Amino acid sequence: MKILSSVIFILVLISGCSFETPPNDWQYKSVNAFDTYTKDFLRSNDIAAKNDIKRAISHAKKSADLTSLARIYLGVCALNISVGIDDRCQAYLDIRDVVAQDELDAYYAFLTSSLKKEDVKKLPKRYHDFAYSLLKEEYKDANEDVKDMQKVTSKLLTSALLKEKISKENILNVIESASFRGYKKAVLYWLKRLRDITSDKDEISKIDKKILILTQ
Repeated sequence: MKILSSVIFILVLISGCSFETPPNDWQYKSVNAFDTYTKDFLRSNDIAAKNDIKRAISHAKKSADLTSLARIYLGVCALNISVGIDDRCQAYLDIRDVVAQDELDAYYAFLTSSLKKEDVKKLPKRYHDFAYSLLKEEYKDANEDVKDMQKVTSKLLTSALLKEKISKENILNVIESASFRGYKKAVLYWLKRLRDITSDKDEISKIDKKILILTQ
């Protein structure tokens, strides 16, 4: 009987711990909503994406620490840039004075092509090699760095930051990566970029037909 009582007590204790809501659940909900936003945005699920980002921002605004909100604003800016939407990260700039973090400022500078060499190490590590190559105007190396990116959203962003210096090989690679994940918005943008650098009329015709089919 004592053994049974002990087992029940342990199960109740475990159960209580398992279902206890973490005090910063707003943060988890905000991150999850933004992750969903990223997928819906890139897949051109625009109505869903609009609701996703509203939820992410709403959860982030439950704390006086606006770091999570700043990260969301920069994340939105990065996604826009990665699909050719002009964005100077104004939402981040509007709250910049109340969010003092060197890492956030470094990422903002990275997105707006104003990064300095001494700030590269403040970026996420996956961007270090690419950022150094870009600063040194070593575009062949920068293209190789893009090719080595494991995270697709990072590949999309760095490809966009290369601007006219991106290689055709990398454009084809990013189209393949985006296509595999169903990131329609990214696929369309990079198909248009591919068309812009293509001189063969037959190839241009095929690209235009793909764009037409995807937009119908």
